[in-house]
Amino acid sequence: MSATDWVTIADLATAGGTTALAVATFFSTRSAMMAARSAERGLLEGLRPILVPSGWTDPVQKVHFLDGRWVAVRGGHAALEMSEDAAYLVLSLRNAGRGMAVLHGWDLPSDPVGEHRAPSQFHRLTRDIYVAPGEGGFCQAAVRDPDGPEFGYLRHCVTGGEPFWVDVLYGDVEGGQRVITRMGLSSSPVKESADTEWAMSAGRHWNIDRPDPR
Repeated sequence: MSATDWVTIADLATAGGTTALAVATFFSTRSAMMAARSAERGLLEGLRPILVPSGWTDPVQKVHFLDGRWVAVRGGHAALEMSEDAAYLVLSLRNAGRGMAVLHGWDLPSDPVGEHRAPSQFHRLTRDIYVAPGEGGFCQAAVRDPDGPEFGYLRHCVTGGEPFWVDVLYGDVEGGQRVITRMGLSSSPVKESADTEWAMSAGRHWNIDRPDPR
């Protein structure tokens, strides 16, 4: 009977030790995972870009298009120029995030309060455009189909001075953390000139590759 008691006690002690080790391992693993996630968030935060309109006192930028056209845009504004065959649009931007912004594409939403289209439906840029952290940059778009709906829409905006919106798709330098920022453009006549310039404001930001806070 005594021998049996010692065996039982030994088994219970072994089971208790195993349980304690399992609990310690669980908490140690969870702590390590939390530390790893925290480190990952810190790394991603250091790479994360966020684009907003540039300041009104930022310098004028002159942007070149593939067909040889040059378009100048003032800080805090957009420039929209039309010809018989193409529409040229340039947005003056600033990167308010900590990471390099790499622009991917653009879209013209018809509903300013509606959701954005899928990134695969955006017009892809023909070149990579980089905007460094804390620095100014631009997004450029060209519509070269005079018979298409987008050309007619922009022509209507120019003729009537109607506000419109541009969704800009971009991400970090690693190709992740994609964001869509909706820029609102409002017309403003230029003093002592027949030209119209377009003031900009950032309406909404959507996260594509990570949870959206809304």
